[in-house]
Amino acid sequence: MKKIIRVLNEAGSKVCPMRWEDGEFYLLDQRRLPFEETWLPCRSMVDVFNAIGDMVVRGAPAIGITAAFGMVLSLREGLKKDKKDIFAYVHSKGKELKEARPTAVNLRWAVDRMLNALSDAKGDLVKAAEDEALSIWEEDVRANIEMGRLGGELLPDSGGLLTHCNAGALATGGYGTALGVARGGIKLGKDLTVFADETRPWLQGARLTVWELMEDGIPVVLNVDNASGFLMRTGRISAVVVGADRIAANGDVANKIGTYNVAVLARDNGIPFYVAAPVSTLDPLTHTGDDIPIEERASEEITTFSGIQTAPEHTVVVNPVFDITPWEYITAIITEKGVLRPPYESSIAKALSA
Repeated sequence: MKKIIRVLNEAGSKVCPMRWEDGEFYLLDQRRLPFEETWLPCRSMVDVFNAIGDMVVRGAPAIGITAAFGMVLSLREGLKKDKKDIFAYVHSKGKELKEARPTAVNLRWAVDRMLNALSDAKGDLVKAAEDEALSIWEEDVRANIEMGRLGGELLPDSGGLLTHCNAGALATGGYGTALGVARGGIKLGKDLTVFADETRPWLQGARLTVWELMEDGIPVVLNVDNASGFLMRTGRISAVVVGADRIAANGDVANKIGTYNVAVLARDNGIPFYVAAPVSTLDPLTHTGDDIPIEERASEEITTFSGIQTAPEHTVVVNPVFDITPWEYITAIITEKGVLRPPYESSIAKALSA
């Protein structure tokens, strides 16, 4: 844990959405932000599964790290139950955990990596699992810092940087992908202001992006989702940077619903549209965006607001959580292995083999 603390201090953000203390995993409950900072203990794999599904933690990299610690907890549970075939037990729990949020590929990636580490482990299995989970966390923060450096160089010297949803410290191990790029540009001395789409229906932009940037003293302006086109057309936006939950082998990107709209508007207004994501979000097994499963959530997220009914009873609702931005709309994909540009089939394959 000391290494994690050092790398978080190096990152420089005051915000981190998770803790590992005395063998227990804690998540900052993002459903309660910005008005209440509550830490939710996760003492079992079921706790982790529910935390991911209930949006206590969100953002593909943060979900992956959380899943890694969920595997540590499931291993402990199996050992306490004196399971004769502990590996079969942990594999079954990993399969369950992958279903918590099917779109975010980092969840599957982290579970598989933990299973591989356990199969190679010699000696103390719990220590091996804990070490691997901590490594996944540390590598994520270091990857974010490098993405911030590379992406920061691409940004204009001044202007507005539009982002959608929250792809910051709260969505990662403690620095950010899209917001890491904003941090990187500011570290280079660029005069940037982040414009945050509010991001209906969970308002991750309003509740989370604005909160964490204010915590770190980074200039931020909140706008309703429908204002992004107007802001671009009137010259207030110089670039767009978003995160990703999965990137297909051809460069199609799954991200928070509304990202595709922003990409279309950016291209129409001649504004660069960047995606920032770690290599673990690249999915070579998914050929195009058409193959990415899109999670649908409860209709109450649309028909109510803060517990108050805002639509007529029995309203028919469609509530996809993500959409697909085709690769043609993406100026570049910023990863810790470099800035990827079209043709994405070859640049993604090269990044994965590096």
